[in-house]
Amino acid sequence: MEHHLLHICLQSLKDNNNPPSLQALASLRSLIINPNTSDSTIYSILETLTHSLQLSTNSLTTHHHILKLLTDLASHRTHLSSQILNSIHSSSLLFTESTQIAAESLTSLASFSNSDQNKIDDQLFMSLCFAATSASARLRLLRNGERLGIGTHMLFTVFLGFTKDPYPYVRKASLDGLLGLCKSYDLFEDISVTEGCYCRAVELLQDNEHSVRSAAIRVVCEWGQMLIAAKEGNDKIAQSNQVFVQICSMVRDMSVEVRVEAFNALGKIKLVSEDILLQTISKKVLAILKEKNSHGQCTAERFEILASSYAGAFMHGLEDEFHEVRKSACNSLRIHTILYAEFARRSLSLLMDMLNDESMAVRLEALEALHHMATFDCLNVQEIHMHMFLGSLLDSCDLIRSTARKIFKLVKLPDLKLFRLSIHGLLQNLERYSKDEADVFSVLFFMGRSHGNFAAHIVKEVSQEIEPVLEGQLGLDSARVAAFLVLAISAPLSQNQNGQIIPPRLFSYAVTLLGRISCALSEVVDQDTLLAYLSQCSRSSTLGAEVEVESLLPAVDDVVLNRTKKDVNNPVEVPMLQTGNETSKVQPVTSCELEYLATSIVECQADELGEVMKSVNLILARVRDAWLLVQSRCTNAALRALRDCKRELAMLTSTSLESSGAMAFTLQYLQVMKLFAKIWEHAVWKIRSNETGGLEYLFGKLDMRLRELRYRYIGFSKEEELYVLELIALACLLRLSKVEISCSPTTMKKLSAIISHIEILNDKGSIEPSNILMDAKKTVHEIESSKAGISCSLFLITNLDDFFTLKQFSLCSRVRHINAELNVPGNDSENPLRFVSGLPVAIPLDITLYNVSSENRLWLTMRMSEESTQFVFLDLNILGGCNEVKKFTFVAPFYRTPKACSFSLWISIGMECALEDCHILNHCGGPRRDLVYLFQEKEVHLCLVRRG
Repeated sequence: MEHHLLHICLQSLKDNNNPPSLQALASLRSLIINPNTSDSTIYSILETLTHSLQLSTNSLTTHHHILKLLTDLASHRTHLSSQILNSIHSSSLLFTESTQIAAESLTSLASFSNSDQNKIDDQLFMSLCFAATSASARLRLLRNGERLGIGTHMLFTVFLGFTKDPYPYVRKASLDGLLGLCKSYDLFEDISVTEGCYCRAVELLQDNEHSVRSAAIRVVCEWGQMLIAAKEGNDKIAQSNQVFVQICSMVRDMSVEVRVEAFNALGKIKLVSEDILLQTISKKVLAILKEKNSHGQCTAERFEILASSYAGAFMHGLEDEFHEVRKSACNSLRIHTILYAEFARRSLSLLMDMLNDESMAVRLEALEALHHMATFDCLNVQEIHMHMFLGSLLDSCDLIRSTARKIFKLVKLPDLKLFRLSIHGLLQNLERYSKDEADVFSVLFFMGRSHGNFAAHIVKEVSQEIEPVLEGQLGLDSARVAAFLVLAISAPLSQNQNGQIIPPRLFSYAVTLLGRISCALSEVVDQDTLLAYLSQCSRSSTLGAEVEVESLLPAVDDVVLNRTKKDVNNPVEVPMLQTGNETSKVQPVTSCELEYLATSIVECQADELGEVMKSVNLILARVRDAWLLVQSRCTNAALRALRDCKRELAMLTSTSLESSGAMAFTLQYLQVMKLFAKIWEHAVWKIRSNETGGLEYLFGKLDMRLRELRYRYIGFSKEEELYVLELIALACLLRLSKVEISCSPTTMKKLSAIISHIEILNDKGSIEPSNILMDAKKTVHEIESSKAGISCSLFLITNLDDFFTLKQFSLCSRVRHINAELNVPGNDSENPLRFVSGLPVAIPLDITLYNVSSENRLWLTMRMSEESTQFVFLDLNILGGCNEVKKFTFVAPFYRTPKACSFSLWISIGMECALEDCHILNHCGGPRRDLVYLFQEKEVHLCLVRRG
């Protein structure tokens, strides 16, 4: 069939009188892209296509199809790419009178981007460009010039010349080409060349086509910065001002795309005079500019025109009707606020107004700008700003609230009134969004440490709320009380407390909340150090007199300073370096200090992960030794060895998600191998072959563990994923070897799917297939071709012990564990939820997800009995997206309330096995595939509402 199809297609190509049909060309391409096409067929196609290139009778369309087929052939048969490249290069197409055909040929040459043979002569390229009458041909030539190895100076000449092309897309391609040459600016020693390119781009800022104007802005920005770099002293500032003003003239363009591009470019100009920046946030020409112009630099009329081009530029952007422009303006403004104190002060009101923007992206960008200002101690918050600032803490978007809290970690508040307002706003955030508790506590800790006197005053004011209320019992269930305790324990750490004493008993109260507080502060201080600090401070009451708390603090203060684990790109850590009183400045942090801090943090995390991975891989190596005992019929000894591995794993400790993921995977792997060892006795050694019920239970448990191993861990390398799939294939073969257990075709379908998945992963043959894979494929083929079907599998699978040997396995990648936590606040057997029989009941749940992506389909399962299970889909997009650790509150409705005085629900979260197509479920309104559960079921107690 293949040879017959090839014969028809090749005859069509060789027919000089008639062009080949589209059907023949499509058939030829199907042979080229089919990986199973024989080499002889491929060589025949190559020979015919190469010969067809030399035919002058071919039409333009035919040449186009031939070149396309040759390009496809080179991409699918890489060993032939050099030969194909030589054929195109040596053909007469490059020198044909048809520039369209020549451009097509050059496009094909350019597709061989990794070859040194696709270069052509510079003069040939230029002659083709200027001879091309078709705009599409010129466009192809300009886009592929750099990939064809054309010299930089020749490209510059061609690109600059074609900026005057009558077709806008050609002008845009020319400008894009000039932009790409910026990386080679060292080759342009003559500054007049740079100035010529810059001036041409400035002219094109007035082009009729918006795409050309956008490209011109990018060129003005990049080549303008090259001019700035070439200047010295005052000339550098003057040139920078000129480029900045030139781009400002485009912020009122009619095109949204152009306005966005203009503000993006403004953010890249780092050096601008203060008077020009001040003018960009005022629509009225400032007196300072008029005074400078009074020295006769230009006429009054010319000055008004010049000043109006950039007057109120940022204000126009922030007031734009399109949120994309407003967002870009906020981002650009953020870059310049740290240059001058006066500009930062005047910009603050504009940014605060943007916190009320209808677009979440704009509000977030405004907060990022404020955060940037706070990082560099340029944020001088006044009472007039606090209303809008605190409103961000109550925003419905998690990301908005999180960014606002980051600002409060850094901000320096000038007086107690503003500090009190900030604390009140954070408490409102905590009251409305209980899931933010850990982050709010962390912010309070930072604020207390930065404003020791203010924190001590607040603690003194609310001392009655913190003290025991009834019969000596503390109201510590209140998040508000816990927040004040965090503020109290942070105040002594401040270097500006000035004698304010925190009562030692408050530290004793804080010890009772050690778990909640240490969780919130885990990124700056560990639990043991925090406990030691609280214990020492609380013991001062037993010494008979008040003592200086500061004398107890150096150790914990060092931990807070040195054990920071946050991402070094997050400038929240900058305030840890501050000294002085509330109104003092943050000490300047040099780039060397930041680099040293970043290196220390990365090294600390890498050391911890490295130690855990080393221990884990030693345990995995011992698993293989235990399997040798299984194959030697010493199953009990093997199980003891696996239990020892499990105990050794339990002794490891970890504080990072990556190392805990490796440990969780290893524990799961040990459980899987334990089940394999027990099943091996039944299926291979026939030691307990009469215990069919027990064997079915073991198989069910093994299937569940293997599903968890496959779906609850992400970040596998190809080798690690292949290993897990081979274990699943082995489990299927073991099932097929026991006819009395399962004769269902489900196992066969699952095994076939696993084999296909393994072959897809190893499509390029980079990993040698294992014996288990080869024998599994053979078994599937024999069972499918056998008339007896699955019933014959017993005699087909009789040598499992001969062909399966457990490979040495080790973890090399950073495996992450998909996990979840669920809690029903305040619910236990003595405090049940109330329900009315026959009516739905709402169940409030606090849910924490780890490493769950938006692609995962999660279901909440609520089970009253084995036969009665209700499913609720958790839409992560509606719930606010997915982070590495995601916390949220969800109210789940349960509809099947029984006619009973009380009952219990068992709630869990399951994740659909996306690749388990062999087992489709028929739950009405529930999951379509099997679930893997992310934690053990949680019991919820409910009690009937009594009618009075």
